[in-house]
Amino acid sequence: MGAISSSIIFLAAAVIAVPIFIRFKLGAILGYLVAGVIIGPSVLALINDPDQILHFAELGVVFLLFIIGLELEPEKLLRMRNNIFLIGGGQLLLTSLAIFGLMLLLDFDWKVALIIGLGLALSSTAFAIALMTEKRVLNTPLGQKGFSILLMQDLAVIPILLLLSALAGTENVNAPAWWVTLLAVLAVLVSGRFLINPLLRITSHYGSSEVMTAAALLIVIATAELMQFAGLSMGLGAFLAGILLANSSFRHQLDVEIAPFKGLLLGLFFIAVGMKLDLMLLIEEPLLIIGASILLVTVKACIISVLLAFKNSENSSPIKVSLMLAQGGEFAFVIFSLAVKDGLFSVELSNQLILIVGMSMALTSPLLILHDMLQKRKLVAPQYDTESDVKEPQVVIAGFGRFGQITGRILTANHIPFTALDNNAEHIEFVKKFGNKIFFGDATNLKLLKAAGVSHAKIMFIAADSDKHGFDIAKTVMAHYPHIKIIARAKSRLSVLKYRDIGIYSSVREMFDGSLSAAKLVLQEYGFDEARAEHMVKVFQHHDEELLDKSHGVDEKFDLQRVIKISNQGRAELESLFKHDLED
Repeated sequence: MGAISSSIIFLAAAVIAVPIFIRFKLGAILGYLVAGVIIGPSVLALINDPDQILHFAELGVVFLLFIIGLELEPEKLLRMRNNIFLIGGGQLLLTSLAIFGLMLLLDFDWKVALIIGLGLALSSTAFAIALMTEKRVLNTPLGQKGFSILLMQDLAVIPILLLLSALAGTENVNAPAWWVTLLAVLAVLVSGRFLINPLLRITSHYGSSEVMTAAALLIVIATAELMQFAGLSMGLGAFLAGILLANSSFRHQLDVEIAPFKGLLLGLFFIAVGMKLDLMLLIEEPLLIIGASILLVTVKACIISVLLAFKNSENSSPIKVSLMLAQGGEFAFVIFSLAVKDGLFSVELSNQLILIVGMSMALTSPLLILHDMLQKRKLVAPQYDTESDVKEPQVVIAGFGRFGQITGRILTANHIPFTALDNNAEHIEFVKKFGNKIFFGDATNLKLLKAAGVSHAKIMFIAADSDKHGFDIAKTVMAHYPHIKIIARAKSRLSVLKYRDIGIYSSVREMFDGSLSAAKLVLQEYGFDEARAEHMVKVFQHHDEELLDKSHGVDEKFDLQRVIKISNQGRAELESLFKHDLED
């Protein structure tokens, strides 16, 4: 089957299954899994090679971890170190020991029991983070503890694989030397610190939006591939690259460029996981598979709940987050497949374990729904991620050249935080020095506006160099964020009128006030005293503003001929005013 035919099947499966599952509040992830089961070898057999698809779709997990890394400054990651090693390490150790002990009681060989324990202790990073994001708990303190568990599991993957080789008595001849791994990590650190930002500045200055997308993809995939070559996880490499760019002015633009690829590939990833599930095995041994899946989720949820409750400063229960982390993980597929290859496992046992992992994923969404129903009965308030509401400044400046910077400086001098958006990399580097938030990108991009937190803002100042660009920004903001008060920079009288057509009546003519000040100085040098010169300027200013009001009625659209006619009438009126003043 060709690539286009396969793509049609995948897209059709997603488009049909996901809306149905969302409609019944079962979640998009379960929809992807079921879609994969249906089109996979177990049912319709429309696609017969899930392993190849899964390998490609793992890029979705890579992109996901990169975006998460963008939200974690190195300082924040350093503050998380206790959670990573204590809570994350504790979960891995306790869950592995619990499953290991249970396998020994069931008379498994200790090597097999240890591999099963380590494999099932790992959760699905993609699955859990997608759920925590969907349920808005990722940025809560409990959500951050949960993420620490996932991060520790990713760090543990390589040691687990090395242990697997040791248990099998084999040596991985393809494993790179330790110094290669060290050099790869150093290369990523140096590139993130000194090379990537200059590359993005050049791309933003000379390239198109498509080139910026290509640059974002290049950074993520190249970093992930380098880390895999060094013997480390691709996802861990992408996460590290994201952290290194967390303080970059381009991080929000990178987020916007990567997000569509992340979403599509994650969906494909979950479909591929569903395709790997052997339904015939479930039909043959339903009690064993379903019972083991429920037991796995129960054991992991209990252990994680206890660890999350440790020093829990929230009033909310950790059970919900625990359920999101209680499923088996996709990396168990790799571990169990390698165990078969090394002769430690039978193919039948590996298939059973893979199906148990898949069933544990399928159970997660229904269990969360059940949990939410019980919480509602108890009238317990849900815990949501509200961190962004607190941190987002309420003034946004779109366009941060010399005009916008004046307002920015005054806001800074008065300790009023603001966020600036600009597509000029030089402006960005300048403003970063003063500690304000500035986003690289086009302010007409709705995704970038959302990433910048515009929904939380009270005021937007449009200070774009181009009137046309300013009009486009105004239309976008007014269409999606009507609550925001907009103040616009206008190049001319005609620009003021066009802004009024859009519905913006607070505009500033960029040269008007400066021209009035200059006129006052000219009058004084000509011989008028300061009071007289100021009076003449104010008369002109008041008259000019009246002309603008006449040129654009409240319910009228811009009409150039009408403006010309009113302007000619206004000139005669102004001459009359000055003549009257002279006679006085």
